[in-house]
Amino acid sequence: MVDIAILYDRSESDELGIRLTAKNIGIELGYIPFHKVAFGFDEKGYTLTSVGRDYTNTLKDARVVLNRGQSKNRRIFAAAILESIGKSVVNPLNVELTCQSKIRSLLLFAAKGINIPKTVYVPCNVWEKSDTREPIDNAESISALTERQLGSTMVIKPDAGTHGRSVTLARGHEGIVEVLHGVESGITNPVGVVAQELIDKWFYDLRIIVSKEAGKAPYCHPIALVRGGFREFRTNTFLGNMVFHAELPVGVRRDAELCGSTLAGDSPAWLIALDAMPRIGANKTADDHEVKTHLKSLETPFAEVTKAKMDHNKKTQFENYSLSVEKAYLAYKETEAYCLIQEAIQKSLDVAEDRVVFHEGNSCPEFWEQTRIIAGINVAEPLLRCAMSLLDRYSS
Repeated sequence: MVDIAILYDRSESDELGIRLTAKNIGIELGYIPFHKVAFGFDEKGYTLTSVGRDYTNTLKDARVVLNRGQSKNRRIFAAAILESIGKSVVNPLNVELTCQSKIRSLLLFAAKGINIPKTVYVPCNVWEKSDTREPIDNAESISALTERQLGSTMVIKPDAGTHGRSVTLARGHEGIVEVLHGVESGITNPVGVVAQELIDKWFYDLRIIVSKEAGKAPYCHPIALVRGGFREFRTNTFLGNMVFHAELPVGVRRDAELCGSTLAGDSPAWLIALDAMPRIGANKTADDHEVKTHLKSLETPFAEVTKAKMDHNKKTQFENYSLSVEKAYLAYKETEAYCLIQEAIQKSLDVAEDRVVFHEGNSCPEFWEQTRIIAGINVAEPLLRCAMSLLDRYSS
């Protein structure tokens, strides 16, 4: 009988890392697939089967499940199913539902007095069907509503988007209308338009890990992953930006713990990655040209990181793959240019301690490579501690 299981639909580095970490610390971890399976249920009970295997007993035995579904919507369905049959879940359904929506998250932050970007939500789709063949174009009206509060420069983004996709900087009335014409309703943007002020964050933003075990207070990991670069206003690493680390000032850690608690509500155990941006403005601690020069010199060692991550034997030789990636990251991290950029980041963050704005929570963060090696936190460890704390509740 396996008490803790991991659910996922696709085995990536993070899921392999969770399984490896569980093995290394002596936790037997079951596996529940959530892709090409059938969950059957009625008033008599439930089954979980694939074409060639029955996972019903694995699901019945597991008392705590780590929900690592690949997409936000898949995790929501998984959490709903698991909780309906009496399982404790990390993260639970209410966390998944809140983190799915930027608007829901930001409303909760604002109600708690947490610094957020000035945000405008217009519950009107840009394009609407009409009785004629031509759709109704609401871009001018939406533009007028958003410009009234945000001015002529704004960021337009999907409510449930991820990895920086469809996050667009719009400048000037014509530019805003042009961007709005590309906004369509769909799974990542169900209704309306989300627009925000452009935060002058210099060249970086923060990924902060906060977790809570059952019976304990929330805990913010003291080191943040920093995503940085001048490629464009989006600093997401999926767009080719580099990663650094920074020690979080005490005030930012305190705010992050409040953010996590706000998103999680009364859930006993959870783990959330928060995205935040410091308002640096004119308080830069290094010249832009100097930072760009250092970033340029980091391209070669960072290319070695990218090369190591492209190993096709990752899944069959995961431990060797992890050692290879770690070696490449550490070589990159030990360069003089990395140290100089990290120093500039740290100094500017310390100055902007009370001007850090939080804008999003992620319920299923990626971590095995960048966060684990650069920020020094193996997220699998607090995840498994959360699961063990929930398991302890069964025994008490």
